Amino acid sequence: MRLRRLLSLLIGILMVLALAGCGSQASQSASSAAEATATVSAENAATHDDPADYTWNEASVVDIVLKGTSISTNAAGAAVNGSTVTLTAAGTYRFTGSLSDGQIVVDTKDNAVVRLILNGVEITNADGPAILVSKAEKVVVALAKGTMNRLADSASYKTTTANSDEPNATLYSTSNLTIFGDGSLTVDANYNDGIASKDGLIIASGTITVDAVDDGIRGKDYLVVKDGNLSVTAGGDGLKADNAEDATKGYVSVAAGSITVKAGTDAIDAETDAIVSGGKLTLNSGGGSGAKLGQDVSAKGIKGTVSVAISGGTIGIDSADDAIHSNNAVVIGGGTVTIATGDDAVHADSALQIDNGVVNVTRSYEGLESANITINGGEIHIVATDDGINVAGGNDGSGTAMTGGAPGNDRFAQRGAAGAGAGTGGAGGGEAVGNYYLTINGGTITIDAEGDGLDSNGSITMTGGVVVVHGPTRGGNGALDANGTFNMTGGTLVAACSDAGMAESITQPSSQAAVYLKTSIKAETLIHLETADGKDVLTFLPTKNVAVLVFSSPDLVSGTAYNVYLGGNASGASLAGLYQSDAYTPGTKTLSVTAKTP
Repeated sequence: MRLRRLLSLLIGILMVLALAGCGSQASQSASSAAEATATVSAENAATHDDPADYTWNEASVVDIVLKGTSISTNAAGAAVNGSTVTLTAAGTYRFTGSLSDGQIVVDTKDNAVVRLILNGVEITNADGPAILVSKAEKVVVALAKGTMNRLADSASYKTTTANSDEPNATLYSTSNLTIFGDGSLTVDANYNDGIASKDGLIIASGTITVDAVDDGIRGKDYLVVKDGNLSVTAGGDGLKADNAEDATKGYVSVAAGSITVKAGTDAIDAETDAIVSGGKLTLNSGGGSGAKLGQDVSAKGIKGTVSVAISGGTIGIDSADDAIHSNNAVVIGGGTVTIATGDDAVHADSALQIDNGVVNVTRSYEGLESANITINGGEIHIVATDDGINVAGGNDGSGTAMTGGAPGNDRFAQRGAAGAGAGTGGAGGGEAVGNYYLTINGGTITIDAEGDGLDSNGSITMTGGVVVVHGPTRGGNGALDANGTFNMTGGTLVAACSDAGMAESITQPSSQAAVYLKTSIKAETLIHLETADGKDVLTFLPTKNVAVLVFSSPDLVSGTAYNVYLGGNASGASLAGLYQSDAYTPGTKTLSVTAKTP
C-alpha cells in the first residue's frame, strides 16, 4: 500500500536527521535520502511493456477501411454498425481513411494483445472518444511510418451514468495501453482529456501532439515515456498518473525523448513518484513565472507527491508555482535543470538532496526549500527575491505567485557583530532552533538573494564545496542566517552582506578558520586578501554594496593577519565573482584582518 512507500521515505529522512546531528558523521547522511527514493522508485519497475508488443506477422494483419460515414472490412473479429467498428477478437488491425462522425471500439475477451495500426487515419466523434477501449488484455497503437493521424471529439459526450469509469478522453482505454511508431498522432480533446488509460500507459516512440481542455496525457497506474516527440497543451495537467491506492503505482517516468508541455495547472503530476532519467523537457505551468494564481491552484513544473527523482536529461521549467515539488523528498543526481518560477525553484516538505548535475535558477521566490537539505555535489546557481536556500519546516505556500505579497523581512532578531578582524559575527540570537539541517559536502553554489542567502531554522554544516553568496541589500536579511550553529570544517565560503546588523559568520565547533571583514565597500569593487609575503587567498568582485564579508577557506591559518586590498584588476575565470587564478594587479591596501577559529 501507499503507506509502505511513505514509511520507506520516513526511514531515510530520519537517517538524515540522526546522522546530521552527529557532527563529525554529518557527511554520512549524504546517501540516506537517495537510498530512500531509490527504494520506492524500484517498486515502480514492473510495467506491461513487452518486446513482443512491437512486432507482428504482416500476413496476419487485418485491413479496415474508414470511408467517411461507413466502414469496410471482411474481418471476422470486427463488427460494423454504421460508422462504428467494434473489435471483438484480439489481433492486429490496420486502419486507413477517415470517419466524419464515427468510432473504433475495442471490446475483447481474449487474453492477447490487440494492435491498432493507424495508417493515415482521421476520426472525429461527436458523441464520445474517437477510439474507445472498453475491454482488452492490452492494446497497442502503432503509428505507421511516415503517416499523419488525427483523432478528435466534441465538447459533450453521450454518457449513460455518472460512473468515474465513463470515458472522458479522445483516446480512452480501460486497459493497459502502449503507443509507438514512426508516424504522427494529433489529438484534439474538446471534452476533457486527450489520451487516458485507466491502467498503465507507455509511450515508446512517435510524434504525438495533444491539445486538451483538461489533462493532456494520463495513465492512472503509471505513465512511462520511453522516447518520442511529445507536444502537449492542456487546460489541466500535462502528463499525469493519479492512482492513490497502490504504493507501486501512480508514477510518471520519463527516460528519453523531446517533450514540450504547456499546462494550465501542473506540467507533470505524479500521485507517487515523478522520475526523470533522460530526455529534453520544456515545461510551462500556470502561465509561467510571471503569472498570478488563485489560492487553491497547483501549477507546478514537476510534482511527485511522494518523491521527485531526477538523474538525467535537460529540463527547462517556467512555472507560476514551485518548479520542482514533493510533499516528501526530492533527489537530484544528474541532468541539467534551468528554472524560472514565481515560487520555490525546488521544494520538498521533508528532505532535499542534490548529488550531481546542474541546477540553474534564473528567477524564484526562494531557491531551495526543505526541512532538511543535503548538497553533496553538482553546480547550483540561484537568483531569489527572498531566501536563496531556506531550511525550515511546514509545507509550501509562501510564494509570491500565490499571495502576491512582498518577500518577507522576517529575521529581525538582534545579532552581535564583531569589528574588522573578528573570526565570527553573531549567531541568530533570539530565534528558536529547530531540528532542521543544511549540510553542504561538495559542489559549487552561487546565490544572489534579496532575502537571506543561506537560511536555516536549525543548523548549518559545511564540510566541502564552494559557496558564494551575494546577499541582500534589503534590510532585515543577511547573507548567512542560522538559528543554531554554523559548523565549518571544510570547503570555501564567501558571503557578502549589505546590512552589518544582520551579519553572521561561522560558529563553534568549527575547525576551519574564517575572517569577518566589517567595512564599507561599494558594489563592483574588487576585494583581495593576501598574506604578508604576498600569497593570494581571495580575489572577489561583489555585485552589491558590502558592509560585512565572511570568508572561510582551508588556505586560512587561524591567528594569521591578512592584508586587504580594494580595487585593482583581476583576470582569468571567476565563479560568480570569485576568481580562481592568481592574476591580480594590486589596488589600494586599506587594512589588515586576522583569521580566527571560533
